[in-house]
Amino acid sequence: MKLPVFQIDAFASKPFEGNPAAVCPLTQWLPDALMQAIAAENNLSETAFFVQTATGFHIRWFTPTTEVDLCGHATLATAYVLFHCLAYQGDTIRFASRSGPLTVARQGKLLVLDFPARPGLLCKTPAAIIAAFGIEPVACLRSDDYIVVLKDEHAVAAAAPQLALLRQLDRRGVIITAPAQQYDFVARFFAPKCGIDEDPVTGSAYTQLAPYWSAMLGRTALRARQLSARGGEVGCELAGDRVLISGTATQYMQGSIELHAS
Repeated sequence: MKLPVFQIDAFASKPFEGNPAAVCPLTQWLPDALMQAIAAENNLSETAFFVQTATGFHIRWFTPTTEVDLCGHATLATAYVLFHCLAYQGDTIRFASRSGPLTVARQGKLLVLDFPARPGLLCKTPAAIIAAFGIEPVACLRSDDYIVVLKDEHAVAAAAPQLALLRQLDRRGVIITAPAQQYDFVARFFAPKCGIDEDPVTGSAYTQLAPYWSAMLGRTALRARQLSARGGEVGCELAGDRVLISGTATQYMQGSIELHAS
């Protein structure tokens, strides 16, 4: 059996930027263990699988070690594949997912994700976070991840956490963030317990960051940059209980996966 596979750089304007994701179109679901094995073999932060349904598409996301409830950059990559590689004719794609209904709209070169907002609640900073980063944050919030607010963008850029300590935490990962000069805010994301030491650009993190920074800055439309080695720019807009996350993407590779019966 051969399966098509695409590798897309999401939140990128050219190859080797943003966050690479693998995208595998399917006619029907494969066994979960096989999809997990494919994601591990791809060894990217996310592999997205999707199946067409009567009303749109059903999407699932796997890191090299586990299935996750929500992934922004791999959803952006999947929409790019449908629009630009598989000739999808509409301007809006509807996905069913473990996090409910999601849409991606085409607006010129931009792809705009419509995701549920995941505002964080202020909490005491876990001791493991303080020890891992070696600093006391300005604030800490708890949502799908811990959101750790640092004093400035230089502290975000310079952070070199002890990943073993972050694996002890009870959340998916840790977002560090701070206000910035050229952007409204910057961020980085670490999820070693999910097999991702540092994610290049994390779309789902902005479902948590947009509510926080919208409240702090007093406006709903924001521009951000993720300060990973590859880097990427993200637009986000708080719209009630939803967050619109926008970015561009580009194709890096197209191929096929060969599966042989054992």
